[in-house]
Amino acid sequence: MAITAAVIVPLGLLFFISGLLMNLLQAICYVLVRPLSKNTYRKINRVVAETLWLELVWIVDWWAGVKIKVFADNETFSRMGKFLLIGNQNIIYFIYVLICNLTVTFLSGKEHALVVCNHRSDIDWLVGWILAQRSGCLGSALAVTKNSNKFLPVIGWSMWFSEFLFLERNWAKDESTIKSGLQRLKDFPQPFWLALFVEGTRFTETKLKAAQEYAASSELPIPRNVLIPRTKGFVSTVSNMRSFVPAIYDMTVAIPKTSPPPTMLRLFRGQPSVVHVHIKCHSMKDLPESDEAIAQWCINQFVAKDALLDKHIAADTFPGQQEQNIGRPIKSLAVSFPKHSFGSIHKKAHKPLHLFFQVVLSWACLLTLGAIKFLHWSDLFSSWKGMALSALGLGVITLCMQILIRSSQSERWTPAKTNDHHHAGSFSQTDVEKDK
Repeated sequence: MAITAAVIVPLGLLFFISGLLMNLLQAICYVLVRPLSKNTYRKINRVVAETLWLELVWIVDWWAGVKIKVFADNETFSRMGKFLLIGNQNIIYFIYVLICNLTVTFLSGKEHALVVCNHRSDIDWLVGWILAQRSGCLGSALAVTKNSNKFLPVIGWSMWFSEFLFLERNWAKDESTIKSGLQRLKDFPQPFWLALFVEGTRFTETKLKAAQEYAASSELPIPRNVLIPRTKGFVSTVSNMRSFVPAIYDMTVAIPKTSPPPTMLRLFRGQPSVVHVHIKCHSMKDLPESDEAIAQWCINQFVAKDALLDKHIAADTFPGQQEQNIGRPIKSLAVSFPKHSFGSIHKKAHKPLHLFFQVVLSWACLLTLGAIKFLHWSDLFSSWKGMALSALGLGVITLCMQILIRSSQSERWTPAKTNDHHHAGSFSQTDVEKDK
């Protein structure tokens, strides 16, 4: 526990300080580059955002040692990204590989995709980022989320700069936001993933019971392992994306009975877990045309997902499914060397985690030392006046971000949450807000 605390503190400093630096870079590019070339801004922002997200990937992959097992057929796996044995990588990667006796493969994203997943835990979004990182789309991984999230320092601000889609849970407002937000992605210069949790809320036994009661009263299939999908947002998303997004990645997340469920607390304590993810790719062109048929297609997929989870519960794996090796990335260990492509490494003989900790701890110490030196040079904390000016400065920065965000209200989007037949939901808006 003491070792965990000793690492959490510098990790927190590393993420917060480096995150603010990334936010500053994003803000500068947004103001100076985006008006001249939106695509150039997006390419720069992808590298900046990926550098920040890789710190979280490192926590999952290397600090906590969470093992994500992917089950997918070869066709689906090949669509998600292309593994190469050689590539244009930073020479430091190869030196590291030789020193640590590791094998390496390289991966690059291949297509835009809508990602639909069941919502089992509070780290499902991190599991999605891990898979996006392996597919070469981490810097351009998008998602739907609550409107309030964009005002959170570091993570929320970076999401906003990265064109995440934010909604207010009011369909009268959100319908047009979805349409305009998705249409802006038509000219996105790199492959992106857009994640949508169609259930609209995290799975709990209480929510499951409510879903079962609603299904029984509405003559719908009674769920056992998933919630009833809220299809209105899904229908609108498909209708607005099908012309330029070729694929839907249908992901099913399950936790084996032999492994404790992963939580944020377990991650920071460095406690390992195992997560099973089944992935099936659907071509967008194969989906029906009418809104009613698209909604029914979504419901059918969750019925199939429910049956698949039944099999997983019985076998503690996805029986009859091919497991794919996704490895672990070198790049999250050295975020100071970002490139547009990256590697996944597989352990051969030993686990040189002390080297990885040195990278993170060194960066944390360097950033902290820089901050301390700046404060000492500026004498900001030498008096109450200086501390007041520091607090005022942070307040001004936060206020400027709020003004910048609110001045571009069309830059947002999240899952729709209204109760009607297409929505197919049994939970109130209050339920959803409490669970997020």
